[in-house]
Amino acid sequence: MASEKKEFKAPIELAGMRIDSVIQSLLPEFSRTRIQRWIKEEYVKVDSLPIHPKKKIIGGEYIEIEIQPDEQAYKFEPEDIPLDIVFEDDYILVINKPSNLVVHPAAGNWSGTLLNGILNHSPSNKNLARAGIVHRLDKNTTGLMVIAKDEVSQQHLVRQLQSKKVNREYRAIVWGQVWKNKSINEPIGRHPWVRVKMAVNKISGKDSITHYEVLERFGLHSYLRCNLETGRTHQIRVHMQFNDSPIVGDPVYGLKKIIPTKNMTSELRKAALEFDRQALHAIGLGLIHPFTNKPMRWVIDLPVDMKALLDVIRNEVILEKEAFKFDNMYVDDPIDEGTEEIDFDYEDD
Repeated sequence: MASEKKEFKAPIELAGMRIDSVIQSLLPEFSRTRIQRWIKEEYVKVDSLPIHPKKKIIGGEYIEIEIQPDEQAYKFEPEDIPLDIVFEDDYILVINKPSNLVVHPAAGNWSGTLLNGILNHSPSNKNLARAGIVHRLDKNTTGLMVIAKDEVSQQHLVRQLQSKKVNREYRAIVWGQVWKNKSINEPIGRHPWVRVKMAVNKISGKDSITHYEVLERFGLHSYLRCNLETGRTHQIRVHMQFNDSPIVGDPVYGLKKIIPTKNMTSELRKAALEFDRQALHAIGLGLIHPFTNKPMRWVIDLPVDMKALLDVIRNEVILEKEAFKFDNMYVDDPIDEGTEEIDFDYEDD
C-alpha cells in the first residue's frame, strides 16, 4: 500500500485557519480525523517541517502531504453483488440502489454492502476513500447514487455536493393530505435521548433544507416530489415527520403499527400498514461531469413496490368523513438499521 505525495501552496484566502482545516478544504474527500492522524504521524510538513494539527497558517506556506492509504478500506473484500448500472464511463458510475442494501460497511454490516459490490465491479476503487462513494442512501431507500472511479473525479463530486450543485430529486408517499408546496428549513441533529435517531434539533443540529411539491393528493395520503438542498442523515424522513406527514412504511419516523383504521378499506389498510420500508425513492440525479464539465441528468422509474402502493391509494375509498389525525402517532422504538445510523464525513440523504 504505497503512499502518494501531494504538494500545495497554502491559499492566502485561508489565512488564519488551522492546518487540518486547510488540508481538508484542499482534499475534501478525506476526513478531518484522518488528516489529523497524518499530521501527528508527521506525514504532513509545512515549509519542510512537521507541524501541530492546531497550528494556523498565514497563507503562502509550502504544504507537503504524504497521502496514506486507508488501511480499513483494504480490509473490505470484493463481493459479487449485482449492481443496477444506469451509467458508467472511466470517471463515474451511476447506479440504481435497491432496497435492503447498506451502502458502507460498519458494525453489524461488515459485508454484503454496496461498497463490497463496487470493489468487485471496479477493483481499482480500492485505492479511493470509501471506494469512491461520495454520498449515500439509507438501507431501505431506493434510487440513484453516483460513485467516483478516480481521485480527481471524487474530489470534483465532493466539491459539487458541498457547493449544492448536485440536484437530488426524490419521490415520497406520505400519510395525510398535504395541501401546499413548501420548503422545510429546520436543523437536524442527533435525537436528544435516542442516540440512534435523528431529529429536528434547534440546539446542536446542522442547517437542513428540504423542498417539496405536492404531485397528487388523496383521502389519506399524498404523493410528493422532494428536492434536497442539504444532505443530512435521514433528512427527508425527519422533515416529513416534523411536517406531520410521515413517510408510509418508515420504521423509525413513521406511524405506529396500531393506528385508527376505520377510515380505510381493507385493501388500503393492508397495502399501507404492511408496506415494509419507507416509501422513498431517489428518482432523479443531476451533476456536472467531473471530466467533460458538461451537465448530466438521469431519471429512473419508481420501483415496483411503490408503484403498487400508489395504485391502491389511487383507488382508495374514504369510509369516514372525519379527518384522519396523526398527532402523537409516531413509532416509539427505533429499529436498528446498521450502518445507516453512523455519521459520515460526506453528504448523505
